[in-house]
Amino acid sequence: MAELRTSLRLARPDEISALVRIDDAASELFAEAGLVFALAADHPFVRAEAQRWARAIEAELAYVAVDTDDQVLGFIVLALVDDAPYLDQLAVLPRAMRHGIGTALTRQALAWSGAAPLWLTTYAHVAWNAPYYRRFGFVTVADADCGPELRQILASQRAALPDPAQRIAMVRRS
Repeated sequence: MAELRTSLRLARPDEISALVRIDDAASELFAEAGLVFALAADHPFVRAEAQRWARAIEAELAYVAVDTDDQVLGFIVLALVDDAPYLDQLAVLPRAMRHGIGTALTRQALAWSGAAPLWLTTYAHVAWNAPYYRRFGFVTVADADCGPELRQILASQRAALPDPAQRIAMVRRS
């Protein structure tokens, strides 16, 4: 496998469409796990997600992994939820996977959270979701142990995404 040289930088406002395309491409892999994401671009969940990402870019809470030509290959979106650091989204283009981009982006999220716990939501049963995050020290958290904003995020995801019973919250405490 050829080496893929990448670096991380803050996302720019003009890159929101690239983030959406990367997320869409990465989401196609979920079909292998039996999860089909069939939400139209104008679905309220999809629109709200893009709006959150755009706000995160403006707040300098979104990072992209780029190649030597500055082409975006992956990204993370960060936020504060219940006054705690939250990893809103991580996605990598399928052709760029297995080159350490997801790891670099995850480490960026951990560095951003500092000593504070870092929260996220993900699928429990997909190999590149909960098991991936466990390698970084994340643990599953019961809904009752989540703050009200995080419980609302889970409810929104479970209402819109496939296999809602598998959507979970995780946290990494320093």
